[in-house]
Amino acid sequence: MHKRKTAAAVTLAILTIAGVSGCASADTSGSPEKIVLVTHDSFNLSDGTLDGFTKKTGIEVEVQAAGDAGELVNKLVLTKDSPLGDVVFGIDNTFASRAVNEGVLADYTSKDVTAAEQQYLLPAGSGLEQLTPIDNGDVCVNVDHDWFEKAGIAEPVTLADLTKPEYRDLFVVPAANSSSPGLAFLLATIAAFGDGGWQDYWQQLVDNGVKIDAGWSDAYYVDFSGPSSEGDRPLVVSYASSPPFEVQEGETVAPTGALLDTCFRQTEYAGVIAGTKHTAAAEKLVDFLFSVDVQNDIPESMYVFPVNALATLPEVWSENAAIAEDPFVVSPDDIDANREQWLTEWAAIATP
Repeated sequence: MHKRKTAAAVTLAILTIAGVSGCASADTSGSPEKIVLVTHDSFNLSDGTLDGFTKKTGIEVEVQAAGDAGELVNKLVLTKDSPLGDVVFGIDNTFASRAVNEGVLADYTSKDVTAAEQQYLLPAGSGLEQLTPIDNGDVCVNVDHDWFEKAGIAEPVTLADLTKPEYRDLFVVPAANSSSPGLAFLLATIAAFGDGGWQDYWQQLVDNGVKIDAGWSDAYYVDFSGPSSEGDRPLVVSYASSPPFEVQEGETVAPTGALLDTCFRQTEYAGVIAGTKHTAAAEKLVDFLFSVDVQNDIPESMYVFPVNALATLPEVWSENAAIAEDPFVVSPDDIDANREQWLTEWAAIATP
């Protein structure tokens, strides 16, 4: 969730200038010349990575960004009678059930997924087998170690700690109703405190001066006090994989860290869009996104973890990127059944 923001916007701008409509090609004879990959705004791969698909298949990939994860799913639902493209990337486990239940996905999971990646698949029998896992990351509270050391204040450890007086006005979060990591953090609090207790917890956060920004970028780059940021709040909702991004040139240890007792595991998926005229080519692109070539590029281009067991991580990640041993979990069915009600209740507490 770092460098990929700007690159995705550039990609979208280039496609707009080139006149790309975002619609799948109408050519149904043989392999198409190009197919459309619809993504969230944070999608980014290193220059030339998608060219590998073209070299293998002769098919060009056009990328169209369609907003955050929630907005992406909404657009797929609204356009399912005239699909935006052929393949989608960026549906996560907080919106997967809605995408499947609305019929926007074709029946395909990559044939290359093995037993080693079964943990990332959505539950068998849930009807969510139409999505192939591509990356995952733990959404956690990040802490500015240097700030706390200089202030002489002990760092918080748990979600409950964040409501203590010593952390008043130190915490910033992205909004749950406009940000996928914001929604993931809300789900962590729901899993931690239960359906009858998370509302009181959020009221305590509000009373303790939590700042709520519209999106992750504002929370992390504007209000957080980390080295790459401009703010004065040393606690922020981000990713467990964010600290490697903060390692300074010539250093090996990150000045920030993730509080691993606060995490919600977020997995992002790719799928074939229902109604594509290029099913075979779309399935090949899903397989390609799961391939080692793409998976090895994910950590430093999108700052999340690859899911392919054969992928390798950059050396700096082994020292500074952690995975929670026991992250908070909410089932896709529960999310789908309660998302709107939870967001309505959250907004009533979080909006002054």
